[in-house]
Amino acid sequence: MTKRPPILELEGIVKEFSTVRVLDQVNVSIYPGEIMGLVGENGAGKSTLIKIICGIYQETSGTIRLDGKDIRIPDYITAKSLGIGLVPQEFNLINYLTVYENIFLGNERKKGVFLDRPKMREEAKAQLESLKMPIDVHRTVSDLSVAEKQMVEIAKAMVLDARILIFDEPTTALTGVEVQHLFALMRKLKEQGVTMIFVSHKLGEVMTICDRVTILRDGLLVSVDEIKDLDTTIIARKMVGRDFSQVFPDKIDSTGKPPLLEVEGLTCPDLLRDVSFTLRKGEILGFAGLVGAGRTETMETIMGLRKMSSGTIRFDGKPVKISNPREAVNHGLAYISEDRQGKGIVMDYDIPKNITLISLKEKYVKRGLIDKHSEEKSGKEYVKGFNIVAASHKAPLRFFSGGNQQKVYLARWIDTKPRVLILDEPTRGIDVNAKREIYEFIHHLADEGISCIVISSEMEEVIGMCDRVYVMREGRIAGHLEKEHITEENIVFNATGIQKGVKRDG
Repeated sequence: MTKRPPILELEGIVKEFSTVRVLDQVNVSIYPGEIMGLVGENGAGKSTLIKIICGIYQETSGTIRLDGKDIRIPDYITAKSLGIGLVPQEFNLINYLTVYENIFLGNERKKGVFLDRPKMREEAKAQLESLKMPIDVHRTVSDLSVAEKQMVEIAKAMVLDARILIFDEPTTALTGVEVQHLFALMRKLKEQGVTMIFVSHKLGEVMTICDRVTILRDGLLVSVDEIKDLDTTIIARKMVGRDFSQVFPDKIDSTGKPPLLEVEGLTCPDLLRDVSFTLRKGEILGFAGLVGAGRTETMETIMGLRKMSSGTIRFDGKPVKISNPREAVNHGLAYISEDRQGKGIVMDYDIPKNITLISLKEKYVKRGLIDKHSEEKSGKEYVKGFNIVAASHKAPLRFFSGGNQQKVYLARWIDTKPRVLILDEPTRGIDVNAKREIYEFIHHLADEGISCIVISSEMEEVIGMCDRVYVMREGRIAGHLEKEHITEENIVFNATGIQKGVKRDG
């Protein structure tokens, strides 16, 4: 790439919270029309750096230049006025507003003193169609899937006509096809001269879409490299400061183990049709399929979050009735939602309060009062056992990295002593080292006899972790794969409706 003068320069950027330095003398130059990757483990400083660029945080010291001129970015409104847009990792949408209202929130189109709603609807529709994700702009955001919410976030940034667009983990909720649509759009924006910063833990995607890569570790700049000089192994090694290979623990052979959970003919109006599967004691069972195939809805129905119209759930061969989450927990079920911040952790609570939230009444209340000593002790034990990195176990979770938030969320459900742990996209938005920790943790649970169900859109997770895999399509079980049949090709064939002699359940 023939380099023109940098559009954005960061020189000697330092950021401190109290006495903790989270960025230390970071220097990066970004050029017009390039896609710059930004990678590092959770806690490396990626989020802090992009928040400084967006005006959400202010640097403690250092210089920011735009088009060669020193600037200050005191807030996000200023960043937007400078042509800097952000597609955030965690959704920044208002659930009770419509899609088009969210897309233009803070950037409303007006006709005189009144909102020009027809124009906003028209522009929102065009923007979503350009993303090849036609969503009804009249729908309320609360009715959207995680993938659809992500698309709204992208459209929201696009309407700003940004010169610099920051994508913070934009593909975590997208299928392979949707990722390719996003990349096609990014390439089109690049041709138009838009500069992009692409933050991702998916190193394969970084190699595919980026021109250069900035690597951070522990708040320090490790290197800025041309993509041609890298591969995923080199990036991972630089990120963690040692040789690193993304491997999965050896699979646990569940053949011959007795069934623990049996689901037969599960039907939920307009969502699920005649879903049947078995889960053996101490196995890791995978659920694969495209977004909207019904995987999450199946687990939410089993957990009593959705009402089933017909079907049977059996534990140890005995039928059980589950009409609400409390009954599910009483039967030994635990559910890690795909929407960690929306449906999982409480961002303003500290570690002990988050972990004991479900089991509080049963384990931490004595004579009508919360046993604070016991709660604190338990929280500290989980911090140690789960390797949760925190300046203080009393800090609110909003200050934690995504990986550490996920560990707290896992600890909460383990505190209920489950027999079945359902994990929906358990490594979404988590770096390569934290992923490995999660994989080993799931493997350890299965070794201890806890049965695990893993829903994942990352094919390598399903293939690398699971003893058996059910593939869903359009609210039904489309295929059941075992052993050597658990391949990317077979999963795709079943998920898309193309059959190739693969064993079906039953």
